[in-house]
Amino acid sequence: MSVKNNTTLVVFIHGLWMTGADMWWLRRGMARCGYRVKQFTYSAMRCDVKQNAARLNAFLEREGEGAEQVHLVGHSLGGLVIRQLFHDYPVQKPGRIVTLGTPHNGSAIARLFNRHRMGRLLLGKSVVRGLLGDMVPWSGTRELGVIAGTKDHGIGRACCDLPCPNDGTVAVEETRLPGMTDHIELPVAHSGMLISNEVIRQTAHFLVHGHFARS
Repeated sequence: MSVKNNTTLVVFIHGLWMTGADMWWLRRGMARCGYRVKQFTYSAMRCDVKQNAARLNAFLEREGEGAEQVHLVGHSLGGLVIRQLFHDYPVQKPGRIVTLGTPHNGSAIARLFNRHRMGRLLLGKSVVRGLLGDMVPWSGTRELGVIAGTKDHGIGRACCDLPCPNDGTVAVEETRLPGMTDHIELPVAHSGMLISNEVIRQTAHFLVHGHFARS
């Protein structure tokens, strides 16, 4: 799918413990569709979701200058940063949102880690109104597509009895969000979403049409 539209920007927001380099395949795929692409980076260890949403807003004001549309794609915790953005800064340029493996209902693994001192150190400030499930509600003012994985390869198999189906880190039921526009399950793992051509295809389809492709 090619849009060949340089007035449309797609901004990627990575997940916990990541830097944005992990989303290079997704960025490459969306660039091949004709979009301008940018990566937003942040620290979930030093800053909470609300602080990172403020930084994302400043990033969009700067990088989105001249764009007619700005779409957002968030992986895991990145999807929660997007939610907080629209709660705190609802006036944004037109665009759609896709979240990939985002625990919109909170993360069972994060709750398990949060019970222990070492786990809390690993989670940093991502648990402050974030991964524990106490996020701000979704306003539903933007079209939001949710992609969930069903290939259970990840830390969840070793440390947590995740409900099935799951992507190895986040259960499908944790990804569902009241007010979302569309939801699709794909046979990918949590990290595998970042190198999946089908995820690229479905993301591109949603950004154009406002719904995922159904066979």
